[in-house]
Amino acid sequence: MSCPPTKPAIAVITPNILIGLGLRTILEKVGPPGEIAVFDSFTEFIASGPERYFHYFAAMQVFMRHRTFFLENSHKTILLGKGYSAQFARMRQIDIFGGEERLVHDLLCLRSEAPRPDHALPRQHGTPAANLLSVRETEVLTLIAQGLLNKQIADRLQIGLTTVISHRRNIMQKLGVQSVAALVICAVSMGYVDESDIRTPHK
Repeated sequence: MSCPPTKPAIAVITPNILIGLGLRTILEKVGPPGEIAVFDSFTEFIASGPERYFHYFAAMQVFMRHRTFFLENSHKTILLGKGYSAQFARMRQIDIFGGEERLVHDLLCLRSEAPRPDHALPRQHGTPAANLLSVRETEVLTLIAQGLLNKQIADRLQIGLTTVISHRRNIMQKLGVQSVAALVICAVSMGYVDESDIRTPHK
């Protein structure tokens, strides 16, 4: 008898437990469904059995102390740091100090690069939340997810800036979210944009 497919498990290894728990919360939102284990030491991580994890999100200081292990498993490793290290340009990296929107953007980009189909975010066209939005609100949500600011959305849709702000407020109320990062997650999960369409908001 064949076994059911294993759900992807993810390990987050960082001595800063608050960063670890915060990252786990965001990973739970962007999917895929599966176990997300947070470790505050490399020893604890190894004791849990690292072979069962699909990805290792490792803080830079943990990576530097155990570089041999992570380089040997570079296909599974994502570095967590401040900015991006040119020294490890060939490694996948995430800037955990660049704000929630940047973090969600980077995580969704990683999802779009993942070859496994079970790593893809599910499409939920026709969900109750999606049906709450008007056609214009859907257009605004899509452009927000693509990184456009309010003025740029107004110009693109040829509507007033106050109208865009009103649509944005209504969208957040209908979807029950309070941040742009959460709007991006909703837009992707409802199928309005692909992960590859997401852009970091323009400054």
